[in-house]
Amino acid sequence: MGEISNSSGNLIIVDLDGTLIRSDILIESINLLVTKRPQHILGLIKNLFLPREKMKSWLAEKLMPDVSHLPYNIDLLEWLIQEKNKGRVLILATATHLDVANSVADHLGIFREVLATDAGRNLKAESKRDEITARFGPSKFEYVGNEYSDMSVWKVANVAHIVSGNKSLISKVQEVCKIGLIFKQSNKSLFATWFSALRIHQWSKNLLVFVPLLTGHAYSSTVSVSQAVIAFFLFGVAASSIYLLNDLFDIEADRHHPTKKNRPIANGEINLFHAWLVWPSMLTFSVVLAIYALPIAFVAVMAGYIILTLTYTMFFKKWVFFDVLVLAILYCVRIIGGAFAVALNISFWLLLFSMFVFLSLALMKRFSELKVIKTNDTQNRLLGRGYLLEDLEVIGSMGICAGYISVLVLALYLQDPQIIKLYEWPQQLWVICPLMLFWISRAWLLTNRGLMNDDPIVFALRDGISWMVGFAMVAVLIIARGF
Repeated sequence: MGEISNSSGNLIIVDLDGTLIRSDILIESINLLVTKRPQHILGLIKNLFLPREKMKSWLAEKLMPDVSHLPYNIDLLEWLIQEKNKGRVLILATATHLDVANSVADHLGIFREVLATDAGRNLKAESKRDEITARFGPSKFEYVGNEYSDMSVWKVANVAHIVSGNKSLISKVQEVCKIGLIFKQSNKSLFATWFSALRIHQWSKNLLVFVPLLTGHAYSSTVSVSQAVIAFFLFGVAASSIYLLNDLFDIEADRHHPTKKNRPIANGEINLFHAWLVWPSMLTFSVVLAIYALPIAFVAVMAGYIILTLTYTMFFKKWVFFDVLVLAILYCVRIIGGAFAVALNISFWLLLFSMFVFLSLALMKRFSELKVIKTNDTQNRLLGRGYLLEDLEVIGSMGICAGYISVLVLALYLQDPQIIKLYEWPQQLWVICPLMLFWISRAWLLTNRGLMNDDPIVFALRDGISWMVGFAMVAVLIIARGF
């Protein structure tokens, strides 16, 4: 926040969408209706062709966003509270429907009056200007806005406060009104915001597509390596698109979560409308490129991965235990996709090992999420999922068992005749088993202590000891190979 000047009367009028909150109530409502009340989608399409005030009234009747966890602009809100404590009068003037605006005002408790859209008018731009000047007169108030549609109000205001870093907008406002305070909407760059929303760091999970290439010792083939790289990229693009969709579905649950509330979609750094444009575009791109560049068998696996991930996002993630089972399957699908991309067979034992180890990691993730909730004492259940705090002990038991079973299966895998013949000293491979036992035991111990990131894969990438264990395993494989 940067102060340029501050001289005004007693009245401050504040916009809501993009100003007091970093989001837009209309788009928030449409997103909630599509993700939570899909039975009303046809009604939504019909109402899109009605005047804007009619559509907003219809949406307000169907659902009400949780105003207590909207992404409020904290800097602005703190300043408004300070000004109210000095005796100044605050008015909320917004194009949002009156019912929602009143809920926001009731929640914050700082506004004396609310001017908002109703069934007869859409209070935006000139309509808002006319209502304000009719009630309070021109040049009798300070106005806080964020976009070009607020220009008509700023022209009749005494002082303009701006919630935007847009230099062009600030320059235009300066031509028609005295500038007061300038609040930044976000300190992040657009690139950093989208990088975070797409969770590019999660692409590390797609390294699993290289497992068949490595276990089949096909890494000397340039064609195979290039196909595996393309498969890695396509899984990454597809996964990022579905992460966006998942965040759109989970927006309210994420806003109640101690850490997920900081995700770019949940905290309002990314416009929900833009997210709805980006995710299907990325998904379509990944499928088209897969059809063009890789074998049809990989395309089939990719399609199965997308369908399973979409159904998980929309339905399965709410089913206790079935959600972690699906997550484990999705990890295995990456390995299968990698095998089909380079036209290699994969061992049954390798898939079984992968199933158990990733089931353990998925349970570890749920355990850590519940542990955070228990530590913060925020609620007694994991919102958006079917888990309760009472489930912590049984989730931990199942996860540890799955992890240890995976090591047992790994030992059987290392005895597979097809594996033994690939190594000059296959007996050396047994060293991998105690390394895996150590890593899984330590990971679960840290999880039980509340020291695990809610995503074990991300934790492993940032953990020095995990890297040491990984390098030790690679060294064992090299020695057993006879290099």
